[in-house]
Amino acid sequence: MHRVVVTGIGMVTPCGLTAPDTFASLLESRSGVGTISLFDAADYPVRIAGECRGFDPKLHLTKKQQKETARFSQLSLVATKECLADAGLELTDAIRATCGTYIGVGLGGLELLYQYAVTLHERGPGKISPYFIPQVIANLAAGQIAIEYGLRGPSYCTTSACASSAHAIGDAADWIRLGRSPIMIAGGAESTITGLGIGGFAAMFALSKRNDAPAAASRPWDRGRDGFVCAEGAATLLLESLEHATARGAKIYAEITGYGATCDGHHITQPAPDGRGAIAAMKQALAGAKLSPREVDYVNAHGTSTPQGDIQESKAILEVFGDHALAPSGAARSDQLWVSSTKSAMGHLLGGAGAVEAAIVAMAIARGQVPPTLNLEDREPECALDFVPLRARERTIRHALSNSFGFGGTNASLVLSRLES
Repeated sequence: MHRVVVTGIGMVTPCGLTAPDTFASLLESRSGVGTISLFDAADYPVRIAGECRGFDPKLHLTKKQQKETARFSQLSLVATKECLADAGLELTDAIRATCGTYIGVGLGGLELLYQYAVTLHERGPGKISPYFIPQVIANLAAGQIAIEYGLRGPSYCTTSACASSAHAIGDAADWIRLGRSPIMIAGGAESTITGLGIGGFAAMFALSKRNDAPAAASRPWDRGRDGFVCAEGAATLLLESLEHATARGAKIYAEITGYGATCDGHHITQPAPDGRGAIAAMKQALAGAKLSPREVDYVNAHGTSTPQGDIQESKAILEVFGDHALAPSGAARSDQLWVSSTKSAMGHLLGGAGAVEAAIVAMAIARGQVPPTLNLEDREPECALDFVPLRARERTIRHALSNSFGFGGTNASLVLSRLES
């Protein structure tokens, strides 16, 4: 079995249009949530979101790529370009022959589905673009990346709601671990800041309605939370076998040491009240990494800012980590588990969330800095963990866990570790 390491990272998020800018914004406790500008939301009950403001595909993509792609694929292509540059990877014929692309996406080109439905209704089928289907289908983020770089390893999309891109990373790591390829591109993307997306989630009463205070809307584990904030973005990670990375002298952010994937088998949107699926996913990931709970220093939680979801995840973490996870009564302690939610700063990227958060964890390990949970001013009494409120902290992180849970009861947990010989 081969060890798997992260050697490149690219991100486009509401907190920054590159990975360094995103991470710096998180450490500085700056929110990327604002009033919606991608469509006219004046008549909607929810008028806030995490948008990738300033993102202009014309600055990065050819005219052909712009014509062929929906926004989620454009974000993914740009994140991948940064990732490969960050990794300093020369794409030889041998690498192209086996390198795969696994990009998790939840909903795909939602904005164009609506646009072409209107076109069909108002102008008839003859006016539908021949690019429509390739633009909107979820696997075309991975497909466009493979085409751009001539990659001929496996290429597919995991679609498992908000766990989509965490599953993509876990599956890509397993592909390397089993010796099928020494290198894989893995990540996720999503762009659903559309009338259909916001209207649909609002109809479920899932979104925060803090329209007058967007930066304060996403507030995991705070008593005042009233739902999550929809966001868009992408992240791509370059994964390599340790042997391959070492042979080319690559810098290494972290090692992927564990992966857990389960299902609650309970409800279409609500997690199981006993937390069984989340607990099992975390335990699987720890077992795969051969770690005891006390060896984990940090959890980047799913932490969406929903009334029940936050409580249930907190209880699940407490069940897995025991008193190691209990918040101290006084000052923060570096021998205890720290937990934070970076969704507090950027909102919930849905299918892209797992990849963005895994990338953040890898950067946190490499830099010894833990991003905070913003807006946590009045902690929910039922949530008794150290959530790193308001301000970032410094710490040597040996092992960290990233949680991603989705509709249908799907769960994924990844363990990333500081590379040890």
